[in-house]
Amino acid sequence: MPKLLKGPVAALLALAAALTLGACDPNRVYEENTDLTSPSGDAYVWDVQQRPSFTFAIADTTARYNVYFNVRNAAGYGFYNLYLKHTLTGPDGRVVGRPLLHQMVVLDPKTGEPLGAGSGDIFDHQFLALRKVRFARPGNYKMTLEQYMRQNQLPGIMSVGVRVVKEDK
Repeated sequence: MPKLLKGPVAALLALAAALTLGACDPNRVYEENTDLTSPSGDAYVWDVQQRPSFTFAIADTTARYNVYFNVRNAAGYGFYNLYLKHTLTGPDGRVVGRPLLHQMVVLDPKTGEPLGAGSGDIFDHQFLALRKVRFARPGNYKMTLEQYMRQNQLPGIMSVGVRVVKEDK
């Protein structure tokens, strides 16, 4: 009779399986994450001046796309939510639409329990940011993210990213 794995080994295997299955998504157009550090080099700190940007190519302007934000936080993150503002720039260098402010809930507001997928003290979240978007022109689009909390140094946010998925017809 086979033994069942428990504890950190089982969690790591489950995470590896989830990442492998996610890599097989045929509708994914783009996905990239960037690790965050403070200007002084402290890991897992999102400084208000740090504005990661992500450039993705759109070829099919007839399709609709969903754009997600990826957020990885440590269990010690001090807030139940994260305010993030994004700016989308089109192939011509002009801002598309207006910059939008998003509130993402990463901890249960009442209990403080972490939400999202994870094990130990690291949790991953994927938030739908733009739904059924149609891009007007083919070419490279750039999405810039900035934290919009009420403190300049935001400890506990390990990485952020963008995922673009072509919607099924």
